[in-house]
Amino acid sequence: MNKSNWSSIVGWLVLALTGGFAGSCHKQDFLGKNPNSTLIVPTTLSDFQSLLDNDQVMNQVPALGDLSADNYYMSDDLWPTVGTRVENAYIWKPDIFGGQGSDEDWNIPYQQVYYANVVLDGLEKVKTDNSNLATWNNVKGQALFTRAFAFYNIAQLFAPTYDDDSASMDAGIPLRLTEDVQTQVGRSTVKQTYDQITGDLRIAAGLLPSRVLMTYVNRATRPAAQAMLARVYLSMRKYDSAKMYTDSVLVSNPSLLNYNTLAPGAIFPFSRQNAEILYQATFVNYTTNSQVLAYGFSNCFVDTNLIHSYDSNDLRLALYYVRYGTDSLGLNGSYAGSIFPFGGIATDEVYLIRAECEAMSGDTSAAKSDLNNLLINRWKMGKFTGITFGSSQAALDSVRLERRKELTFRNLRWTDLRRLNKENASILLTRKINGSVYTLAPNDKRYVLPIPPDVLRLSGIADNPRQ
Repeated sequence: MNKSNWSSIVGWLVLALTGGFAGSCHKQDFLGKNPNSTLIVPTTLSDFQSLLDNDQVMNQVPALGDLSADNYYMSDDLWPTVGTRVENAYIWKPDIFGGQGSDEDWNIPYQQVYYANVVLDGLEKVKTDNSNLATWNNVKGQALFTRAFAFYNIAQLFAPTYDDDSASMDAGIPLRLTEDVQTQVGRSTVKQTYDQITGDLRIAAGLLPSRVLMTYVNRATRPAAQAMLARVYLSMRKYDSAKMYTDSVLVSNPSLLNYNTLAPGAIFPFSRQNAEILYQATFVNYTTNSQVLAYGFSNCFVDTNLIHSYDSNDLRLALYYVRYGTDSLGLNGSYAGSIFPFGGIATDEVYLIRAECEAMSGDTSAAKSDLNNLLINRWKMGKFTGITFGSSQAALDSVRLERRKELTFRNLRWTDLRRLNKENASILLTRKINGSVYTLAPNDKRYVLPIPPDVLRLSGIADNPRQ
């Protein structure tokens, strides 16, 4: 597709998004008129692939979860400069938006949903034959993966943690399954939300290519869909299902980086296309929410307890972080290959999901094997002697500790806090700003973020109770 055609397609989508979806203006502003006739509506497989390849929209994840989690703290000097939304999220205020309108942590994932639905609806009008069926399947699989990925990320912020006892009653998220912006969509239940996510991913896994291509790490593949299913089932605490999908991924994608081959102290020590990447994504890179984690780390520090959990021979300490003082570290480059944190999927996460599932089932031998396989690639050459467990609980504790140390600033910790507290982990979060102490108790209502004000106003859906 030439550049002018792509610009026209983007223009057409912007009209739809701003009119009926992203919340930038009222529905009637868009629905009362037809798009400009000179704009090109996507109709071909090439058009649809171009939409999905727009990684400035499609490969972005929200930042509010990591902003609200316990991997970092702000200095007193930085806190009043970050804006109302970040201030309030940082100390878990019931109303984090302070009356401000839209929020990209909601809007960007729903733009991804819209783009995916444009593709899915459009594919129904494309005739298939032997010459294009493989491409058609691939594009459909990518669109289904994109929609599921977006729904999942929205649910981690704006819906309660999955719980078998209440999922059929708890309010989930709006599930928009068509590009038709005139259709009113209310909140589904949490069960319906997760059924949609896992259903989309299972279909996608059957349609997508079996290999990850480093030249297209922004595109979903079967291993990425299977790894995403493992992540989703872990968040639901369905450990048998999560392990099943990790097994599928690691049969074909067992690679781990040997951190001894990387350069400690490098500004960006990790390549965006390294051997562990299954799907590339980054935190939304044009919002204050994300910029605090990226640019603000000269006054924004990694949690001291987390830093002290690394052994001196652990290379992650020098590769993940940059030192600002005797005991102050900030975030260094990430698997995104930039200053912005990585929000995609990689094989190290898959190994840790499998190890946790093995520990949960009492298979400590298998958990030890997976954990040692990971850590021997993370420690200085010749320094790692292996981990042993005295009990199933010790195995589970070790795996979960390594999960936090390995997957720091990956858009995972907020979800982990939610699910672990469901298992009585009793993790109390504490912030201290200008002498005032703020806390977030386990299973507090504030673990579910409020719906942005403009969405409440335009859609009429109910907000999440925060008090």
